[in-house]
Amino acid sequence: MSTRRGRSPGVVVLVLVVFFVVSLFTNTLGALLPEIIGSFQLSLTAAGLLPFSFFVAYGLASIPAGLWAERSSEKRVMMASFTLALLASVTFALVPRYHVAIASLFGTGVACAAIQVAAQPLLRVAGGETRFAFFSTLGQLAFGAASFVSPRVYAGLVERHLPWMNLYWLFAMLAGVMVVVLGVVKLPAVERKDDERAGSLETHRTLVREGALRWFASIFLYVGLEQGMSSWISQFLATYHGVDPRSDGAAAVSWFWGLMTLGCVSGLVLLKLFDSRKVLVVHAVLAIILFALGLLGPKSVAVIALPAVGLVASVMWPIIFALALGSVRTHHGTLSGILCTAIVGGAIIPLIIGRIGDRFGLRAGMAVLFLNLTWILAIGFWAKPPLENAPQNER
Repeated sequence: MSTRRGRSPGVVVLVLVVFFVVSLFTNTLGALLPEIIGSFQLSLTAAGLLPFSFFVAYGLASIPAGLWAERSSEKRVMMASFTLALLASVTFALVPRYHVAIASLFGTGVACAAIQVAAQPLLRVAGGETRFAFFSTLGQLAFGAASFVSPRVYAGLVERHLPWMNLYWLFAMLAGVMVVVLGVVKLPAVERKDDERAGSLETHRTLVREGALRWFASIFLYVGLEQGMSSWISQFLATYHGVDPRSDGAAAVSWFWGLMTLGCVSGLVLLKLFDSRKVLVVHAVLAIILFALGLLGPKSVAVIALPAVGLVASVMWPIIFALALGSVRTHHGTLSGILCTAIVGGAIIPLIIGRIGDRFGLRAGMAVLFLNLTWILAIGFWAKPPLENAPQNER
């Protein structure tokens, strides 16, 4: 059981705000990408290195951040991480250069990974063990709400004829406010449960023998799908349909994340009524159809179909995570760490899309995501978890 000083609704609200701010940092890049390409005269491959730098840091930092939180405290981890995000944002705002953007995004990715790793156990303690699932769902909704809002914040800036780099001054201000707030708020003590701790090397070897790599690939490809879509939607619409990335392009990215949030809510209902593997198969088929329509159809179809992929992709993460955890009887915490490291897929897949796009066109590059969707579809047929009601973990 966790040691705590008592439940704290105020701390729960603070953690939800933390998720909201982290999502603002995380999910604005897709709307910004066409602007960055134009400002720095980048190839698609060079542009793909921007989400790569963020998500490779995210993937690499998750397990070390958990170990740091165990040896220190959640408060110290979050304050240090928001300070890092503050410095990264100020640096890029002062020196708006491509190589500085790469370093800034890497630092921000490290910070966001550490913040989320620290925030989840804190939410469990502050909200109470029995209500953790409810508050985790609220955290997901807060994250999704910010994903919907962030491209619109960018669009609002440029509509007022302000340079897009000003967005990083806003990020710096938000990070600074979070450092101050966390510094003055008293947070409850956290004793991590067994499933929140990293396992030994032998535990990792055991999980690999039990098929953890296949589940690693599944999360890798799902996050690659998610970030490959959000990173390149705006640029695709601008390239093939002449859509203004500052308005309708940003709106498409916003709706992708907004519909994903709505899909999470409807998915909760579907998963209460139907077998999760059947839900996954149906949603994967729908995602393939919508993606094909968006990739090959006219402008009037593309601007609707591509964001709508978010609606049907929304249930994929919790289902895949639950099936993965249900595939083993022990070491759920260690497997969760392995799966969270697979978030690095959000770094690799957008870069591959950019590389192929430079040689054969962005439409051909984005067609790579059909492979991701095919793998996810196949999971619904080959996944056979031995446990009933496998526990679901959330980002």
